[in-house]
Amino acid sequence: MDIAVVGDVLLDRDLRGGARRLSPDAPVPVVGVGTEELPAGGAGLVATLLSRDGHRVRLVTVLSDDAAAGQLRRELAGAEIVAGPSGAPTPLQTRVRAHSQAVVRFAEGCGDFPAPDVTDGMLAAVGAADVIIVADYGRGLAANGRLRELLERCAGQVPVVWDPHPAGAEPVPGAAAVTPNLSEALHAAGVSGSGPRAAAAAAAELRSRWRSGTLVVTLGSQGALVLGEGGLPQAVPAPRTVAGDPCGAGDRFAASLAVGLGRGVPADEAAEAAVRDAADFLAAGGVASLRGVPAPQRLRSGGRDALAAVQRVREAGGTVVATGGCFDLLHAGHARTLSAARRLGDCLLGCLDSDASVRRLKGEQRPIMTQQDRAELLLSLECVDGVFIFEEDTPEAALDRLRPDIWVKGGDYTVDQLPEAELVRSWGGQIMTVPYHPARSTTRLAEALAKVG
Repeated sequence: MDIAVVGDVLLDRDLRGGARRLSPDAPVPVVGVGTEELPAGGAGLVATLLSRDGHRVRLVTVLSDDAAAGQLRRELAGAEIVAGPSGAPTPLQTRVRAHSQAVVRFAEGCGDFPAPDVTDGMLAAVGAADVIIVADYGRGLAANGRLRELLERCAGQVPVVWDPHPAGAEPVPGAAAVTPNLSEALHAAGVSGSGPRAAAAAAAELRSRWRSGTLVVTLGSQGALVLGEGGLPQAVPAPRTVAGDPCGAGDRFAASLAVGLGRGVPADEAAEAAVRDAADFLAAGGVASLRGVPAPQRLRSGGRDALAAVQRVREAGGTVVATGGCFDLLHAGHARTLSAARRLGDCLLGCLDSDASVRRLKGEQRPIMTQQDRAELLLSLECVDGVFIFEEDTPEAALDRLRPDIWVKGGDYTVDQLPEAELVRSWGGQIMTVPYHPARSTTRLAEALAKVG
């Protein structure tokens, strides 16, 4: 999948340190700078995130010929840069943080400049993409007439995700998704208020005005509100996250949303996965985490297809864990087993017997719940990252497709009772057990429910 990130790039300068006293000149903290970092910002951050995820990325932008632009090119070594001349200095944003608390922020080179021209090479890079992200930071590139004409044509053929800016251009009609944050949405729509109700009103106004497929209002720690074709807003809650620096969360969200849409995931499911990715990004340290070695991420598939979860975790260098069963009427024993299995790696996949498979194993009265309902219940658990439904009597065919690093069963099993053991070992996989909790089973739960009618 070729991804084009179109938009304005900035150079961020992050100064971090401690503050133990106030200045004698004024009641302001004296920050002893310990580290200085110069990451790419704006569309450059979106491209950086996607490159680190292993995607092929073309950053379509304009660059100056000053020293800051040279630093940006070094920071963006993982992405292919297709750039025209900017005709303006590279914007530099300096953030000072003391003990993870923002103290002050400076903006340089952020004045008003004419919209830059685009080159034929820039347009060709956009036209060849399978997915397009417009990261508008109000510097004028998204207002260029030739570029907008092309983006509008592309919007009818490939997913276009538009992350708008208050000082930028309106999204082109037909964008698959537009992702303003709450303050941007309220300002653009002329809606007052706060919270999900105001977000829903703004989303309805903006989706109609901008003629977008889906309008997603990001709500920070509250998650996001998604308004699509159905006409009813969907609230997507965010996991609880302790985050010192929220910078970059919107870029992480837009990047993940675009990848999901590019893979054909429905917009609401792609938004759910993007909310979780943004929360994980902040929990890992946000932009500051990009300076170190990429760590395996806690990833979820965003749907029943566990193959997507496997691919993403493999690309991140993580460990894939899988377990299996009928999971017909979830009970405490299931929850404990799944939670213990999830702690063994970076994602947990549930290999789920289909309805036909359960009938062959358990009899014509089972399953009590359909495979769709069982899959949805599993995915509702925070510890489950994907579900793979298999039709066979044993999970071997599913395991051969998923090839997990660790295959987990309850502690009541022995190797002799696991015909799949040799198969798992054939690719270097490990079989592990987790504690078994007796007196908790689907059969007993079903019998108890039958007694109470």
